[in-house]
Amino acid sequence: MKRLTKETILSMIIVGMSLGTAWAIRGQFGHEQGAAWAGGIGSLSIILLSKRTDWYTKGIKAAFAGAVGWGLGGMMSYGAVVGYGRGVDFVNVYYGLLMLLIIGGLYGFIGGGLFGLVLADHKAKKVRWHQVVIEMTVGGLIFYFFIIEQLGIQMTPPRSEAWGVCAGIGIALLYYMVRTRQHGALRVAVFAGLGGGFGFAFGNFLQVLGNAAEVSFNMWNVMEYSLGFFGGAGMAYGTFTSSWPKEEAIKLKNSNLLIPLVGLVLLIPFFVWQQSFIMKDLLPTMERLQVENPASLIRLVQWLVFFVFLLPAIYWIRQFAEFKSAGLTSIKRPPIKHLFWGYFGIYILFTIFVTGSFLSFYRIEQFLYILNFIVIVWALPQLKPTFSGRPIAPVKWTYALLLIIAVIAVLTLIAINTHGEVPGMNRRFE
Repeated sequence: MKRLTKETILSMIIVGMSLGTAWAIRGQFGHEQGAAWAGGIGSLSIILLSKRTDWYTKGIKAAFAGAVGWGLGGMMSYGAVVGYGRGVDFVNVYYGLLMLLIIGGLYGFIGGGLFGLVLADHKAKKVRWHQVVIEMTVGGLIFYFFIIEQLGIQMTPPRSEAWGVCAGIGIALLYYMVRTRQHGALRVAVFAGLGGGFGFAFGNFLQVLGNAAEVSFNMWNVMEYSLGFFGGAGMAYGTFTSSWPKEEAIKLKNSNLLIPLVGLVLLIPFFVWQQSFIMKDLLPTMERLQVENPASLIRLVQWLVFFVFLLPAIYWIRQFAEFKSAGLTSIKRPPIKHLFWGYFGIYILFTIFVTGSFLSFYRIEQFLYILNFIVIVWALPQLKPTFSGRPIAPVKWTYALLLIIAVIAVLTLIAINTHGEVPGMNRRFE
């Protein structure tokens, strides 16, 4: 088996930084829409790093599929689970970290799987998207009502048990990929899941250690970055080590261009704006910053941010609609590159405005996002990963999962010996 080249490893790190930064930003917005925006950014970074000309044409659809997949996990509640990781006994802390492994794994598996299916979709081996959607929906409903409602198996009582829906979605997606022999998509899903799961558990461990050491930094943000970084790196690894079909010409249609584009650049940002830039939520921040007449400033911010995403969205939709009307069968790199820059930059502007960081440096991590963004934009044209088609290996994947579970046990032992009871600690078992 060939070793990964230096450029491939660096490319994985850049994808990890892209999704990690976006996932840390997502912490300000939460829910499905915030996770979807981050997933779209991570997916676009893989498309650009790949330097595959045939992927630029399907890049928007792939990014939207990745956004939907990562976004679906946004319905899961994990606040109580994070609290288990802050405990002082092995059983509760180990349980909490293992549940974060499952939650983070579901984020990555579904997001990576849907992203990979778009890359694998080829005229010689079409993905039946209506079938995928129906099976995922039915799988989510059946698993939730049988496991949660009938058997009463709960992860986070009394919080929402929507993880059961995501687990059913993931199982259905796994069954579809195995049944249709979509091995490339399966590799992406598995490694994104392993990365996301480990990243979430490891991030909680870092958060606990940082809080115990009274580190003057947003350690919750560190946990979020860890989930995105390892999930993104895993998704990139699965992509770069899989075999993919090459398709020279793809007819640009609403289904593979404009509809995904509208969802990506208009609907997702709109829902983030509509759910997050609310007067009652922004008022405490402005008052804490001692802003005179905060209500007027909030109204100004609300409309400014609205046009910050709306005007670029209109421009992108019109630009790609012109490509379609011109009868083009391929899209070049520059439009996808500029879309990535703008889409990522707008998300950074959203978090700077929602936290009031444009008025104060009190949230230093907000400005680290900008530094990450600069490094990513600089690195994208410098790197070109080497693709190496590797087979699916369920036994090795099982060993990797067992190794992660063992590492989490070690992290648990370290964590419980570094602190006493801390704020936000929860117990699942007495």
